[in-house]
Amino acid sequence: MNKRPIVVETHALIKIYGDGAEIHALDGVDLVILRGEFLTVMGPSGSGKSTLLNMIGALDKPTGGQVIVNGEDLATIRDVDRFRARTVGFVFQLHNLLPALTARENVEVPMHGQSIGEREMRERSEHLLELVGLPDRMRHLPSQLSGGQRQRVAVARALANDPAIILADEPTGSLDTQAGGEIVDLLEHINRNQGTTILIVTHDPKVARRTRRILTMRDGKIADDHRVESPVREDLRDLARSRLGSMLLNGAKDQVLAEIGLDQHDEETAIETLRLLLNRTLTDQDTHDAQ
Repeated sequence: MNKRPIVVETHALIKIYGDGAEIHALDGVDLVILRGEFLTVMGPSGSGKSTLLNMIGALDKPTGGQVIVNGEDLATIRDVDRFRARTVGFVFQLHNLLPALTARENVEVPMHGQSIGEREMRERSEHLLELVGLPDRMRHLPSQLSGGQRQRVAVARALANDPAIILADEPTGSLDTQAGGEIVDLLEHINRNQGTTILIVTHDPKVARRTRRILTMRDGKIADDHRVESPVREDLRDLARSRLGSMLLNGAKDQVLAEIGLDQHDEETAIETLRLLLNRTLTDQDTHDAQ
Protein backbone atom coordinates (compact mmCIF):
# COMPACT_ATOMS: atom_id res chain seq x y z
CA MET A 1 0.00 0.00 0.00
CA ASN A 2 1.44 3.37 -1.03
CA LYS A 3 1.99 5.94 1.67
CA ARG A 4 0.19 9.23 1.21
CA PRO A 5 2.41 12.07 -0.01
CA ILE A 6 3.75 14.55 2.53
CA VAL A 7 2.28 18.04 2.20
CA VAL A 8 4.12 19.77 5.06
CA GLU A 9 7.41 19.01 6.79
CA THR A 10 9.17 21.08 9.41
CA HIS A 11 12.58 20.16 10.77
CA ALA A 12 13.98 21.67 14.00
CA LEU A 13 11.90 24.78 13.30
CA ILE A 14 12.84 27.80 15.41
CA LYS A 15 11.37 31.29 15.58
CA ILE A 16 12.78 33.90 17.95
CA TYR A 17 11.32 37.36 18.36
CA GLY A 18 13.00 40.35 19.98
CA ASP A 19 16.50 41.78 20.05
CA GLY A 20 16.82 42.11 23.82
CA ALA A 21 14.57 39.81 25.83
CA GLU A 22 14.19 37.04 23.27
CA ILE A 23 10.91 35.16 22.92
CA HIS A 24 11.23 31.62 21.56
CA ALA A 25 7.89 31.35 19.77
CA LEU A 26 8.95 28.06 18.17
CA ASP A 27 11.59 25.89 19.76
CA GLY A 28 12.67 23.01 17.53
CA VAL A 29 9.36 21.89 16.02
CA ASP A 30 9.37 18.71 13.92
CA LEU A 31 6.11 18.05 12.10
CA VAL A 32 4.80 15.98 9.21
CA ILE A 33 1.36 16.49 7.64
CA LEU A 34 0.17 14.03 5.00
CA ARG A 35 -2.08 14.79 2.06
CA GLY A 36 -5.76 14.63 2.96
CA GLU A 37 -5.31 15.15 6.70
CA PHE A 38 -7.81 17.19 8.71
CA LEU A 39 -6.07 18.35 11.87
CA THR A 40 -6.03 20.97 14.60
CA VAL A 41 -3.35 22.85 16.47
CA MET A 42 -4.36 23.87 20.00
CA GLY A 43 -2.61 25.54 22.90
CA PRO A 44 -2.76 28.57 25.20
CA SER A 45 -1.98 32.07 23.96
CA GLY A 46 1.73 32.40 23.30
CA SER A 47 2.24 28.66 22.82
CA GLY A 48 3.38 29.12 19.21
CA LYS A 49 0.40 27.77 17.29
CA SER A 50 -0.25 30.86 15.15
CA THR A 51 3.49 31.29 14.59
CA LEU A 52 3.64 27.73 13.28
CA LEU A 53 0.76 28.46 10.91
CA ASN A 54 2.55 31.60 9.67
CA MET A 55 5.72 29.60 8.99
CA ILE A 56 3.84 26.94 7.02
CA GLY A 57 1.97 29.63 5.07
CA ALA A 58 5.19 31.51 4.23
CA LEU A 59 3.82 34.59 6.00
CA ASP A 60 6.98 34.81 8.11
CA LYS A 61 10.52 33.45 7.98
CA PRO A 62 11.98 31.11 10.59
CA THR A 63 15.04 31.94 12.65
CA GLY A 64 16.30 28.42 12.13
CA GLY A 65 15.26 25.05 10.81
CA GLN A 66 13.43 24.11 7.64
CA VAL A 67 9.89 24.29 6.25
CA ILE A 68 8.95 22.21 3.21
CA VAL A 69 5.48 22.65 1.69
CA ASN A 70 4.29 20.51 -1.20
CA GLY A 71 7.87 19.42 -1.83
CA GLU A 72 9.36 22.93 -1.94
CA ASP A 73 11.79 24.26 0.64
CA LEU A 74 10.42 27.70 1.51
CA ALA A 75 13.94 29.07 2.02
CA THR A 76 14.70 28.54 -1.69
CA ILE A 77 11.56 30.14 -3.12
CA ARG A 78 12.14 33.49 -4.82
CA ASP A 79 8.58 34.55 -5.58
CA VAL A 80 6.89 33.86 -2.25
CA ASP A 81 3.66 35.66 -3.17
CA ARG A 82 3.18 33.49 -6.24
CA PHE A 83 3.96 30.36 -4.23
CA ARG A 84 1.37 31.25 -1.58
CA ALA A 85 -1.29 32.05 -4.18
CA ARG A 86 -1.03 28.67 -5.88
CA THR A 87 -0.13 26.41 -2.94
CA VAL A 88 -1.76 27.68 0.26
CA GLY A 89 -5.32 28.79 0.99
CA PHE A 90 -5.99 30.96 4.04
CA VAL A 91 -9.10 31.35 6.19
CA PHE A 92 -8.74 33.88 9.02
CA GLN A 93 -10.88 34.62 12.07
CA LEU A 94 -12.01 37.84 10.42
CA HIS A 95 -12.87 36.95 6.84
CA ASN A 96 -10.70 39.74 5.32
CA LEU A 97 -13.01 40.16 2.33
CA LEU A 98 -12.61 43.29 0.21
CA PRO A 99 -15.73 45.38 1.00
CA ALA A 100 -16.10 46.92 -2.48
CA LEU A 101 -16.10 43.54 -4.26
CA THR A 102 -18.97 41.08 -4.60
CA ALA A 103 -18.73 37.57 -3.20
CA ARG A 104 -17.77 36.23 -6.62
CA GLU A 105 -15.15 38.92 -7.16
CA ASN A 106 -13.65 38.22 -3.74
CA VAL A 107 -13.29 34.54 -4.61
CA GLU A 108 -11.55 35.51 -7.84
CA VAL A 109 -8.90 37.67 -6.15
CA PRO A 110 -6.30 34.86 -5.67
CA MET A 111 -6.80 33.75 -9.30
CA HIS A 112 -5.44 37.00 -10.70
CA GLY A 113 -1.88 36.56 -11.89
CA GLN A 114 -2.42 32.84 -12.45
CA SER A 115 -2.66 31.12 -15.83
CA ILE A 116 -6.43 31.30 -16.06
CA GLY A 117 -8.74 33.23 -18.40
CA GLU A 118 -11.61 35.45 -17.31
CA ARG A 119 -14.30 32.98 -18.36
CA GLU A 120 -12.66 30.10 -16.49
CA MET A 121 -12.14 32.40 -13.51
CA ARG A 122 -15.83 33.27 -13.41
CA GLU A 123 -16.92 29.65 -13.82
CA ARG A 124 -14.60 28.48 -11.06
CA SER A 125 -15.64 31.20 -8.61
CA GLU A 126 -19.32 30.42 -9.23
CA HIS A 127 -18.68 26.70 -8.75
CA LEU A 128 -16.88 27.34 -5.45
CA LEU A 129 -19.66 29.57 -4.14
CA GLU A 130 -22.13 26.80 -4.97
CA LEU A 131 -19.85 24.35 -3.15
CA VAL A 132 -19.99 26.45 0.03
CA GLY A 133 -23.76 26.87 -0.21
CA LEU A 134 -24.02 30.43 -1.56
CA PRO A 135 -25.31 30.10 -5.13
CA ASP A 136 -27.74 32.97 -4.57
CA ARG A 137 -25.24 35.35 -2.94
CA MET A 138 -22.68 35.69 -5.73
CA ARG A 139 -23.43 39.35 -6.45
CA HIS A 140 -23.79 40.41 -2.82
CA LEU A 141 -21.25 42.67 -1.16
CA PRO A 142 -19.77 41.52 2.17
CA SER A 143 -21.92 44.09 4.00
CA GLN A 144 -25.00 42.32 2.63
CA LEU A 145 -23.95 38.94 4.05
CA SER A 146 -24.16 37.48 7.55
CA GLY A 147 -20.97 36.64 9.46
CA GLY A 148 -21.32 32.96 8.62
CA GLN A 149 -21.91 33.72 4.95
CA ARG A 150 -18.84 35.97 4.81
CA GLN A 151 -16.76 33.17 6.28
CA ARG A 152 -18.15 30.78 3.65
CA VAL A 153 -16.97 33.20 0.96
CA ALA A 154 -13.56 33.18 2.66
CA VAL A 155 -13.50 29.37 2.48
CA ALA A 156 -14.40 29.51 -1.24
CA ARG A 157 -11.61 32.06 -1.78
CA ALA A 158 -9.15 29.76 0.00
CA LEU A 159 -10.03 27.03 -2.51
CA ALA A 160 -9.61 29.32 -5.53
CA ASN A 161 -6.36 27.84 -6.85
CA ASP A 162 -6.88 24.26 -5.63
CA PRO A 163 -4.24 24.63 -2.90
CA ALA A 164 -2.14 21.84 -1.43
CA ILE A 165 -3.28 22.89 2.05
CA ILE A 166 -5.79 25.23 3.68
CA LEU A 167 -4.64 27.02 6.83
CA ALA A 168 -7.55 28.21 8.98
CA ASP A 169 -6.67 30.50 11.91
CA GLU A 170 -9.55 30.54 14.43
CA PRO A 171 -12.13 30.30 11.59
CA THR A 172 -15.05 30.11 14.04
CA GLY A 173 -13.73 32.62 16.57
CA SER A 174 -15.95 35.53 15.51
CA LEU A 175 -19.09 33.45 14.90
CA ASP A 176 -21.93 32.27 17.11
CA THR A 177 -22.20 28.59 17.98
CA GLN A 178 -24.52 27.65 15.09
CA ALA A 179 -22.60 29.55 12.39
CA GLY A 180 -19.30 28.25 13.75
CA GLY A 181 -20.57 24.68 13.65
CA GLU A 182 -21.69 25.17 10.05
CA ILE A 183 -18.19 26.36 9.07
CA VAL A 184 -16.63 23.27 10.65
CA ASP A 185 -19.24 21.14 8.83
CA LEU A 186 -18.19 22.81 5.59
CA LEU A 187 -14.47 22.30 6.17
CA GLU A 188 -15.07 18.66 7.07
CA HIS A 189 -17.16 18.20 3.91
CA ILE A 190 -14.42 19.75 1.76
CA ASN A 191 -11.78 17.55 3.36
CA ARG A 192 -13.76 14.34 2.91
CA ASN A 193 -15.10 15.02 -0.58
CA GLN A 194 -12.33 17.09 -2.16
CA GLY A 195 -9.43 15.46 -0.31
CA THR A 196 -8.10 18.91 0.63
CA THR A 197 -5.58 18.97 3.46
CA ILE A 198 -6.84 21.31 6.20
CA LEU A 199 -5.03 22.60 9.27
CA ILE A 200 -7.07 24.55 11.84
CA VAL A 201 -5.68 26.66 14.68
CA THR A 202 -8.29 26.97 17.44
CA HIS A 203 -8.86 27.50 21.15
CA ASP A 204 -12.15 25.60 20.98
CA PRO A 205 -12.03 21.91 22.02
CA LYS A 206 -15.38 21.34 20.28
CA VAL A 207 -13.83 22.37 16.96
CA ALA A 208 -10.71 20.27 17.57
CA ARG A 209 -12.75 17.15 18.25
CA ARG A 210 -14.37 17.42 14.84
CA THR A 211 -10.97 16.90 13.19
CA ARG A 212 -9.02 13.65 13.07
CA ARG A 213 -5.73 14.68 14.64
CA ILE A 214 -4.94 17.17 17.41
CA LEU A 215 -1.56 18.79 18.06
CA THR A 216 -1.17 20.59 21.38
CA MET A 217 1.55 23.21 21.70
CA ARG A 218 3.19 24.57 24.83
CA ASP A 219 6.16 26.92 25.07
CA GLY A 220 6.94 26.69 21.37
CA LYS A 221 6.99 22.89 21.29
CA ILE A 222 4.53 20.19 20.28
CA ALA A 223 3.60 18.74 23.67
CA ASP A 224 1.11 16.21 22.36
CA ASP A 225 0.13 14.77 18.97
CA HIS A 226 -2.66 12.23 18.82
CA ARG A 227 -5.38 10.85 16.58
CA VAL A 228 -8.99 11.57 17.47
CA GLU A 229 -10.68 8.22 18.03
CA SER A 230 -14.05 9.33 19.44
CA PRO A 231 -15.58 12.23 21.39
CA VAL A 232 -15.85 10.05 24.51
CA ARG A 233 -12.15 9.17 24.38
CA GLU A 234 -11.35 12.88 24.05
CA ASP A 235 -13.47 13.50 27.17
CA LEU A 236 -11.50 10.80 29.00
CA ARG A 237 -8.22 12.35 27.83
CA ASP A 238 -9.28 15.76 29.18
CA LEU A 239 -10.47 14.22 32.44
CA ALA A 240 -7.18 12.36 32.92
CA ARG A 241 -5.26 15.64 32.60
CA SER A 242 -7.50 17.52 35.03
CA ARG A 243 -7.09 17.83 38.80
CA LEU A 244 -10.19 15.71 39.24
CA GLY A 245 -8.74 13.05 36.96
CA SER A 246 -5.46 13.07 38.88
CA MET A 247 -7.31 12.59 42.16
CA LEU A 248 -9.36 9.71 40.75
CA LEU A 249 -6.26 8.05 39.26
CA ASN A 250 -4.54 8.29 42.63
CA GLY A 251 -7.49 6.67 44.38
CA ALA A 252 -8.52 9.80 46.31
CA LYS A 253 -12.27 9.05 46.04
CA ASP A 254 -13.02 10.28 49.53
CA GLN A 255 -11.21 13.57 48.85
CA VAL A 256 -13.17 14.07 45.62
CA LEU A 257 -16.48 13.53 47.42
CA ALA A 258 -15.42 15.82 50.27
CA GLU A 259 -14.44 18.67 47.96
CA ILE A 260 -17.81 18.67 46.21
CA GLY A 261 -19.73 18.19 49.45
CA LEU A 262 -20.84 14.58 48.93
CA ASP A 263 -18.74 12.85 51.58
CA GLN A 264 -21.71 12.33 53.90
CA HIS A 265 -23.88 10.64 51.26
CA ASP A 266 -24.22 6.97 50.57
CA GLU A 267 -22.90 5.84 47.18
CA GLU A 268 -26.25 5.84 45.35
CA THR A 269 -27.23 9.28 46.65
CA ALA A 270 -23.75 10.65 45.90
CA ILE A 271 -23.95 9.52 42.26
CA GLU A 272 -27.39 11.10 41.78
CA THR A 273 -26.27 14.33 43.47
CA LEU A 274 -23.16 14.39 41.30
CA ARG A 275 -25.33 14.02 38.17
CA LEU A 276 -27.45 16.98 39.28
CA LEU A 277 -24.30 18.98 39.95
CA LEU A 278 -23.01 18.25 36.45
CA ASN A 279 -26.34 19.34 34.94
CA ARG A 280 -26.22 22.58 36.93
CA THR A 281 -22.62 23.21 35.80
CA LEU A 282 -23.58 22.70 32.15
CA THR A 283 -26.58 25.03 32.50
CA ASP A 284 -24.38 27.72 34.05
CA GLN A 285 -21.82 27.31 31.24
CA ASP A 286 -24.51 27.55 28.52
CA THR A 287 -25.84 30.73 30.13
CA HIS A 288 -22.32 32.20 30.23
CA ASP A 289 -21.68 31.32 26.56
CA ALA A 290 -24.94 32.96 25.51
CA GLN A 291 -24.05 36.26 27.18
